[in-house]
Formats: sequence, structure tokens, C-alpha cells
Amino acid sequence: MDLLIFDLDGTLIDSRQDLANSVNATRAHMGMGPLEFERVCSYVGNGAPLLVRRALGERATDTEVEEALEFFLEYYREHVLDCTTLYPGVGESLRRLREAGNRMAVLTNKPVRMSRMIVEGLEVSPYFFQVYGGNSLEFKKPHPIGIETLMREAGCDRPRTLMVGDSSVDVQTARNAGVKCCGVSWGFQPETLSDPAPDLLVDRMEQLADWVLQAGRERLPTG
Repeated sequence: MDLLIFDLDGTLIDSRQDLANSVNATRAHMGMGPLEFERVCSYVGNGAPLLVRRALGERATDTEVEEALEFFLEYYREHVLDCTTLYPGVGESLRRLREAGNRMAVLTNKPVRMSRMIVEGLEVSPYFFQVYGGNSLEFKKPHPIGIETLMREAGCDRPRTLMVGDSSVDVQTARNAGVKCCGVSWGFQPETLSDPAPDLLVDRMEQLADWVLQAGRERLPTG
């Protein structure tokens, strides 16, 4: 594969604690009690506005969601790297892939400013030629515009492009763009990877790097 496009939360980074803390700080700001850790994690994947709306519940008004979103973004921006780390094997795998000449990018629904703060803070930004967030382009995932833009920028075609992510949002994004998808089993929502199913499913990032670098074309489905 010439182009590898990675989701961020749940794929490259474990940001669950910082997100949960920020969501519950937001709920406290709005006079509400905290949510369970796993519930917050289940709300992640479609961008900050939907995360906040889900966290406030169906009864929240648009005005309340707007206030909460403003607070959440400000709070999370200040705490974005308190507990967030790379998943095991990610740093070394990215290094191997980059040294082999693979072009890599991040495509996430997280706001782009925070996304870039994270990849820079965790010292992996040199591996990526581009980092796109949920507010970088006209549409968020699962719209294919992000993948299509990255393919155009990298000069890569669909058969040589792979989307890597932890949820059905990433699989559907790949399907919409007509590219292959690799799911990761360690993310926030692995239970969603059964429908639609990815072309590959890995349990360690090193496994993906091995397939791309050593087996490559033979290991990936062609139809």
C-alpha cells in the first residue's frame, strides 16, 4: 500500500481518560452528574458536537448544547495530553512504515487543532504528511471527501490506499471512498466492526506493519 490513512482516537492514541474527564467537566458545568467511563467512550467517533449532544442527552436544547460544546472544547484543549498516550507498538510501526517509503496521514473527526497538538505532543507528527480533523473539510467521516483529498494530495490511487480505524465509521468511510479498510481490535468501539466488516482485522499495530511491508499485496483481498 502506498498510502495509509489512520484514524486517531482508538487507533493511534488512547485518549479515553482525557475525553471522559472533559465530558464530565462539561456536564458539571451544566449542572449534571458524571457519566460512566465506558458510556463516554461509546459516544466518541462522530466529532465533538455529536459527542457533547450525546453526553447531555435528548432533552438538551440547542442553546444548551452550544454552551456545553464551547466549554468542552476549551476544557479539552487545556487537558488534551494529560493522560493520552500512543497505543503499544504504534510509534515503532509508524517508523518502520515511513522508512519503507509509505505515505501516511491522519483523518479524524476530532477538531484539527487538537489533533495536531496531540500528534506533535506525542512526537509522531514527522510521520504524517497531513493531519485532517473534523473541521478541516466540508464534511466529516464517513463522507469520502477526506480520503479522496488525501489520495489526490499524495498522488495515490484507490487500490493502493488503506484506511485504518477502530469503528464502523472508519469502515464506512473506506467503503464510501472505494478503498480497503483495516480494523483494529484495541479501540473504543471494536464491537461495531462486524457491520460493515473491514477487509482486515489486527490485534497489534506491528501486525499491520508486517502485512504492509512483508506480505503486502498477497495478504490483502483484491475483490
